[in-house]
Amino acid sequence: MRVLVVFSHPVESSFNAALHQIVVSQLRAAGHEVDDCDLYAEGFSPVMSREERLGYHEVPHNQLPVKSYVERLQRAEALVFCFPTWCFGLPAMLKGFFDRVLMPGVAFDISTPENVKPALTNIKRIVGVVTYGRPRYVAWYMGDPPRKTITRYLRLLTGGSARADYYAHYHMNMATPASLDAFKQRVAHAMATLS
Repeated sequence: MRVLVVFSHPVESSFNAALHQIVVSQLRAAGHEVDDCDLYAEGFSPVMSREERLGYHEVPHNQLPVKSYVERLQRAEALVFCFPTWCFGLPAMLKGFFDRVLMPGVAFDISTPENVKPALTNIKRIVGVVTYGRPRYVAWYMGDPPRKTITRYLRLLTGGSARADYYAHYHMNMATPASLDAFKQRVAHAMATLS
C-alpha cells in the first residue's frame, strides 16, 4: 500500500521519535511505499490564517496554501499517525494539520450542507501509535479524545470503510524499560503485518 506516515514530535531523541523510526522501517521492510511526513522537520505551520479561514469553503482554492499535503493525503491508501498525547489532545502541530488539511473538497464534500459526504474514500487503513503521560483510566475519564479522533472521526471521513487500529502506551510517567520495549515490539509487529 501507499502509506502516509504523519509524525508529530519536536524532539529527535524522544520515545516517540524511536517509535516513528520503527513505524517507517517496518512498513518499508514489509514492502509498502512510505511517504514519511515529519511535521516538525518539514516546518509545517499549524496556524490557520485569517485568509485561509475566510476561504475555507471555496473549493478548490481553499487547498492552495497546503496543496502539497493535500496531494500526499489523496495519494495515500493508508494513514499512520505517530504522536504524543498532550493535555489529553493532539499536539498543536498535529491538530493544525487536521484543521488546515482535512478541509472541504479534501476530507468531506459539504456542497450540500444537510448531507455532508465523506471524501477520503481512498483511505483503507488508519493506525494511531500514541503515548500518554497518564494512566488509561484517566484518559477514559477524560473521554480519550485522541483515540476517538483516530478511530472514529477519521473513519467517518472515509465513509466508515477504513479499518482503524490504535496502539497506545499509557502512563509514560511510570514507564519501565520493559514496558517501553514491549510496546516497541507491539508496534513493530503491527507495522510488519499491516494489510
